[in-house]
This record gives sequence, C-alpha cells and structure tokens, in this order.
Amino acid sequence: MKMSFRWYGTGNDSISLSQIKQIPGVTEIVWALHEKQPGEIWEKKEIAKVKSELDEYGFGMSVVESVNVHDDIKTAGKNRDLYIENYKQTLKNLAEFGVKVVCYNFMPVFDWTRTDLFHPLPDGSTALFYEKSKIRQDPAEMAEYILKETKGYTMPGWEPERLANLKQLFELYKDVDKEKLWANLKYFLEAIMPTCRECDIKMAIHPDDPPWDIFGLPRLLVDEAAVGRFLSMVDDPYNCLTLCSGSLGSNPENNVAEIVRKYCGRIAFAHIRNVKHFENGDFSETSHRDCDGDVGILDIIKAYHDGGFDGYIRPDHGRHIWNEKCRPGYGLYDRALGIMYILGAWDMLDKQEGRI
Repeated sequence: MKMSFRWYGTGNDSISLSQIKQIPGVTEIVWALHEKQPGEIWEKKEIAKVKSELDEYGFGMSVVESVNVHDDIKTAGKNRDLYIENYKQTLKNLAEFGVKVVCYNFMPVFDWTRTDLFHPLPDGSTALFYEKSKIRQDPAEMAEYILKETKGYTMPGWEPERLANLKQLFELYKDVDKEKLWANLKYFLEAIMPTCRECDIKMAIHPDDPPWDIFGLPRLLVDEAAVGRFLSMVDDPYNCLTLCSGSLGSNPENNVAEIVRKYCGRIAFAHIRNVKHFENGDFSETSHRDCDGDVGILDIIKAYHDGGFDGYIRPDHGRHIWNEKCRPGYGLYDRALGIMYILGAWDMLDKQEGRI
C-alpha cells in the first residue's frame, strides 16, 4: 500500500508541499493540471513543471486525479473521436513522467454533489453535507451556491467556464439514458485500452457521488452490481477502479468492505472517506475514525489488507478543523489525522501477521 495526499498545486492550494512532507508515510502526491479544460491535451512541459516541484521534496507523481472526460465522449457527440485521440496523447505524455494511474469519472454534468460545503458538526468543525430535499430543486441554484462557496479555489467537475452553460449541458444529456451512457463509457474504454497497455497506465474510474440519479441525470457506478458490470464490460487489467468508500458508502445499502474483498485485484486507487447517514436520506462527511461514521472504515482497511492491496491510497476529504481556511473537504489537519488513523490500523494488521 502506497500512501498519497491530494494536492492542487502551487498557488491553487492552501497547503504546501513542505507541510505534506511532514506527514509520516506519505510518498506520493495525487496531482492534476487543474487549469486544463476537458478535452485539452496535457503538454509535456506542463507536466515537467509539476514533476520538478515534487522532485524537490522526494514525492512520486504516479497518480493523476483527474484527466476529465469531455462531454462529447459521454454523449457520443460529433467530436468524441477527436477528444478520445487527445486523451490518448495525454496518456502518452503522462507515461513519460512515470504516471501509473489516472482517476476519472463518467458523471453527467455534475461531478460530486453536495448542498452544504461547510455544514457545522457537533464538535465545532464543519464538513461537506448532502441534504436530499434540495436535490429536488433547481440545479442552477445549487451550482451557483457551490461556485460561490468554493471561495476562489478550483473544484474539479465544477469549472465555472463549463457550468456557465448549465442549461445547454442539460440539453446535451436530455436523450442520454443509463444504457446509452453505459455504451458511451464502453466505447471510450475500448478505444483507449491499447494506449493504456502501451503506456502501462491504469484507468481507475471513480464511483458516482452520490451513488444515485440526481436532477434526472443517470448515474452508473452506484453499487456492487454496477461495479461488476463495469469490470466485465471491458475485462482488461488496465480497466480498474478508484474505490471511494465515501461515495459508495453514502448509500447505507452498500457494503463497501465486501466490494473491496470481491474486486480488490482491480482496485488501483483507494479513497478512504467516512460518512454518517440520517434516516431522511441526508448524509454528512465526518472524521475518518470508524465510530464517527457508518461506512465501516476498519472493516474496509482490513479488506484491503487481507486482499494484499499494493496500490495507492489516500484519505479522501476531511473536516475543516482548528479554524483552518482551506478548499472545501481538502484541509491539511483532518486529512493528516486520517492518514495516521489508516496507517495505525494497517500497522496493527501487519504486526498481527508478523510483518513488522
């Protein structure tokens, strides 16, 4: 297991690489070129600039999150083959710098969806929150709120340039139902798999967040059955998962640890996130400690350990604590605490098996 930390880049993050360096066990930075729009080629000189920054602190750059997929690919638009070729070239360029995993998603219009970015928790911290009733209202109002509350930070999947055309985006997807979206995903993956094999890069899809349809838009990666369909649809070792415990765990019917046990060999990247469920369908993100949420963090960590997981892992989201001013969900302190919790559990499992 290789511990990583998501970083949004110099000038685009409240956290410095020197601070991350002081978190025990972190060897990789999960990065991206956040100024790039979906469909654009990531140029070598842009990638090299990030590498030089990470090299200074001895961090690897094996995982990219995300190379976003253009809407023409998701909707089978007239330019999808052009954008697929651009995606292939980006993969080739990334491979020259040692990238091994690309985390991406295939969610229509919206990426992750929350209704409150700084919801107060009983301990005085704040966290991301999902209020089910608000998702029945106007999506434009939610998008406007999200963009305002990001406080100038970029949020992948919530690019202002793209969401300025929200009505057109909904129009673009009006005839794309679940089966068409599945077909478009298969087309994309079959087209890029030869490049992935050539470049030794695993494509690791992120589950839909939350794992159900929103605003009439279809969601695909929502449960164990969907994960099984996805992996068998393009049965290639380079077609993999980013298994996010918080995304799948937002639905209390999903047993995330069992999904890990069943598909551990196809998980290239693990996100460890905890959520607390409410009876009315709302949920709140919380600390990584098992008893603070409902997704079974300790069982999930044990499932990875039992499965011999040797991929990349990171704490996903965290509370905003100790008056930290940061990007929603991506502060330093609570994610650092999460890393120590994960590593503590992992070390104990190693010790029980005599590995340390």
